[in-house]
Amino acid sequence: VDAIILIAGSSTAPARVLADACAKGIAIINFDSLVDTDQVTAKVNTDSAQWGDQAAKFLIDAIGGKGKILILNGPAGVSVSDDRRKGADAALKAHPDVTVLAETNTPYNVAPAQEAVTSLLFANSEIDGILSLGGALSAGAVLALDKQGREQVPITGENARQFLELWKEKDLKSWATMQPNWLGAFAAYTAVQALEGKDVPAFVKIPLPVIDNSNIDQYLARAADFPADGYIYSPYDEELFKKLLAEQ
Repeated sequence: VDAIILIAGSSTAPARVLADACAKGIAIINFDSLVDTDQVTAKVNTDSAQWGDQAAKFLIDAIGGKGKILILNGPAGVSVSDDRRKGADAALKAHPDVTVLAETNTPYNVAPAQEAVTSLLFANSEIDGILSLGGALSAGAVLALDKQGREQVPITGENARQFLELWKEKDLKSWATMQPNWLGAFAAYTAVQALEGKDVPAFVKIPLPVIDNSNIDQYLARAADFPADGYIYSPYDEELFKKLLAEQ
């Protein structure tokens, strides 16, 4: 074995195996879901707190700095979900006229999100915006609003195909970002660079791509082979990978 490309199901469980592999000179690139140990060649990820911050700032601006909102989170206790939510705190606290009516924690899938938002719509007659922090949560929220005949409101989201199609179809006021689909390819590229003896930074921070009305058509044009709950990729090539390593 020359290299290990790792998405960690646990931040702590692989520690001993990684220490052994590191001692043997195996290149270890950890991406997306990170381990706590530094016994790896490099870690690659976006900034989940930045994700939450940017999403919150968009929504606050979209509702004019005041109003009543819902917050849709992924599963409780999952680090990426928790970090995105924490990242939104500063912007929300800086705008006391923005009231959080309720929050949800559901799997990142349409059906549970739609069910959760439906319940919240029955309980709240006035909603000005929805801070949706990833996965297919946004599509679930849009469908829930539609089913109840409620007016669509500004909403954030991720690059899930169904959400982007609903955004375009209903002319939503929206913003989305993503965990780039090519992180695995970039991790493999980084491993090859390390094996060739090139300097590889201990942490590579991946910028968050942004989807808005200026480029949503470009994403939808790549959607043909994706399922409704698939994530439409952002463009990448070897030149991008070289640039990301050089900029660290």
